[in-house]
Amino acid sequence: MDFQKRLEKAVERGQRSGEARAREAARQAMNEEELKRLHTQLRLELSEHIDECIGQLPDHFPGFRKETVVGDRGWGAAVSRDDLALAPDGHRKNVYSRLEMSIRPYSSAHVLELLGKATIRNKELFNRSHYQRLAEVDPATFRELIDLWILEYAERYAAGS
Repeated sequence: MDFQKRLEKAVERGQRSGEARAREAARQAMNEEELKRLHTQLRLELSEHIDECIGQLPDHFPGFRKETVVGDRGWGAAVSRDDLALAPDGHRKNVYSRLEMSIRPYSSAHVLELLGKATIRNKELFNRSHYQRLAEVDPATFRELIDLWILEYAERYAAGS
């Protein structure tokens, strides 16, 4: 085979390789869009559940203020309150309690991540994270964790009252 024919075949192989890479990139871009869409759907569903459940705490513990969490930290809800307590020496001190739960924004890691932070009377109760790959997410598991974390907070807060 002469050089001219080998050169033509090399060019054809290169073109096929480039086309294959372009097709793969397009396929991955579609998958990326599908993953973003799935994350958005799950984020909306779970952040509504967080909002609904956390929103019930002020009914049982007057003085808590509910707020919606939206932004670069994620989407969810929080409740908090400031109280005055008497120290053993008779001085007043401020005590702060807060429960915040949110779903983290979409990332290139392709995971759905739930964050929970809880403080009761200036003492951290927990700072947790739970995540699953987007392709394997079970929304029921996330809803159960949300419920469990909120119930744990309510029980521990009530025990200290």
